[in-house]
Amino acid sequence: MAEKEQNQEEEKNQAEVKKQEVENQQIEQEEQSKEKAEEIKLKDTILLQKEQLDEQEDRLKRLMAEFDNFKKRSAKEREGLYNSLISDIFSSLLPVIDNLEKAVEAKTEDESYKQGVELVLKQFKDVLTSNGVEEIQAIGQTFDPELHEAVSSVVDETLGEKVIKEEYRKGYKIGSKVIRHSMVVVAN
Repeated sequence: MAEKEQNQEEEKNQAEVKKQEVENQQIEQEEQSKEKAEEIKLKDTILLQKEQLDEQEDRLKRLMAEFDNFKKRSAKEREGLYNSLISDIFSSLLPVIDNLEKAVEAKTEDESYKQGVELVLKQFKDVLTSNGVEEIQAIGQTFDPELHEAVSSVVDETLGEKVIKEEYRKGYKIGSKVIRHSMVVVAN
């Protein structure tokens, strides 16, 4: 009987050991499941934060691009406003320059008087140049309606078609903006 009791005791111990092993395995599996769940949750959090960071970065890039476009637009508007003001001011002075050019071409016996008028004209043209105002080239150029105003046309076999033969009044521009069109005679 002692042997039987001992066998029962051993079976009981083995059953308890197996039960303990099963419980340990269950606890280990639960811990592993919890770790996996925490790992998945951590990965999801990381992915969510990465998406938010990417979204913030994209928004920042867009804002930077928008600001850069704003700066360019503002600079262009300022330049346009400046050129508009300069063209308004100088367009009122262009008849004075025209008269000075006529005075230089007029015949006079007083050479120092003529030199004085030439110096004033040169000074006027230097002021124009320093402010970005330039003369529109006309004689010998092809007629361009954006730069030139045709007042008449002539037939001249020595010149090509739509070539400017004469200039009655000089034209001026600032950059690509025309202050005053050149009055020209166009050949053919």
